[in-house]
Order: sequence, then structure tokens, then C-alpha cells
Amino acid sequence: MTLTLQQAECVANATLAYASENNVKPLAVAVLDAGGHAVVFKRQDGASLYRGDIANAKAKGALGMGFNTRGIAEKAKNNPVFFNSLTAIPGIEIALSPGGNLIKAPDGTLLGAIGISGDTGDVDEQCAIAGIAALQFSEDK
Repeated sequence: MTLTLQQAECVANATLAYASENNVKPLAVAVLDAGGHAVVFKRQDGASLYRGDIANAKAKGALGMGFNTRGIAEKAKNNPVFFNSLTAIPGIEIALSPGGNLIKAPDGTLLGAIGISGDTGDVDEQCAIAGIAALQFSEDK
């Protein structure tokens, strides 16, 4: 099973709808397939310059580490040497802030990830979870 364009658009659109309904600051949304390839990218008017890069790094970090970026940030607090070393590896993209979440099929199959940037990490994460919920798929804990 793979993440389709239609599914990725559904996740991104639901994320932005949730953001609009909840007066969230302008967001960038990156939806990647399980291989880390961009499927959908959306940037709201007013989202600042690096928001797209951060959203992509959140999604890629979740895929690369196998769990959401809230969990990655927590692990980084206890193992800073390891996470600092990741930045020395060319091509590694990871953001240590909530808002990068795995997208899994109902049977647990990894389909991809979503990364959100624009508001606080907590709000970014709420938006990601709302987007994933539009597919009635699970979100990693």
C-alpha cells in the first residue's frame, strides 16, 4: 500500500482547514510518501521563508527515525551528542520540534509522513493530527 496523491491532498487540505478554523498562524505543509518523496506541498499566504524547509525536515525526520518529532525532541534532550552528530551527516534533514507525524494505514503499514511549520510546535502537531484524521488513519504516538 502506498500513499496516493489523492490521500496526500486530503491530509494537506484537512490540515489547512483545521488551521483556518482554529486561527492558526500561516503554515507550510509537506506530505511525503514512505520513501521520503514529496507528494504534496502547500504554503499558506504569509508563511515565512523557512517554513517549507522546516515542514519538510519534520516529515523526513519522522520517517528517518520511525516516530513523531515530539518523541524525537524528547530523545534529543537525553542524547544530545547523537542528535548533534546527525547534523554533520550530509543529506540528513531533521527538525527537533513537534509537528512531524507518521501516516499509517489502518493495518499499521507506514504510508508516509506529514510535516507542519508555522505556529508553535504544539499547534503544528495538532494540525498534523487533524490532517491525518481526515483519512481515518492512525497517527504515531
